[in-house]
Amino acid sequence: MYESPRDRRLRSDLRAITRLKTQSSILDFEGFDSPPNRYLITLRGRGLMQPPNTDEVVYTDFHQVEIRLQNNYPRAKPDLKWRTPIFHPNISALGQVCLGGYSTNWVPSLNLDELCEMLWDMVRYANYDVKSPYNYKAARWVERQRLYEFPTDSRTLKDKLAAGLVSPDAPIPDPPPPPREEITFIGEDQPDEEEPDVFVIDDR
Repeated sequence: MYESPRDRRLRSDLRAITRLKTQSSILDFEGFDSPPNRYLITLRGRGLMQPPNTDEVVYTDFHQVEIRLQNNYPRAKPDLKWRTPIFHPNISALGQVCLGGYSTNWVPSLNLDELCEMLWDMVRYANYDVKSPYNYKAARWVERQRLYEFPTDSRTLKDKLAAGLVSPDAPIPDPPPPPREEITFIGEDQPDEEEPDVFVIDDR
């Protein structure tokens, strides 16, 4: 049966992110369609957010980003949309994500699991750029704050692999089946969900 180069790449990405999930206590995901061309990525670890109408910066441990792999993927970069509150120089208040040089010079060989590692490094402030910000307020805050060190979370995304809890040669489990129904993403009408843990930082 004929399989297009794009479908082969989508299946390769699914295998890669499924393997990544076995190597990480931080990442979870849902894929939509078969093979998936859209993902909801969940990352559980310490990042930062700023509640509305306040100058406080608080810790938050729950993050979700939507990744859409359009028809011209992998020749063109995925569409990214941050779906949970985050305070980061390179993620706008509307959830637009800047990938640095990859935003203008996308590399088709960058796989989905590698992209997820980049996103996690953004969450924990192991990766940020105050010179070309999408969120100027966050960039100014980063430059003046002196209360704590970055990264906010010391773990790499493959934390279970780094700790020797899994083998790099372990078999890849079968990926989860796609949901039968469309999900409603955060920011749209939806049932109440569990609130993320937040911790207030006093930056006075």
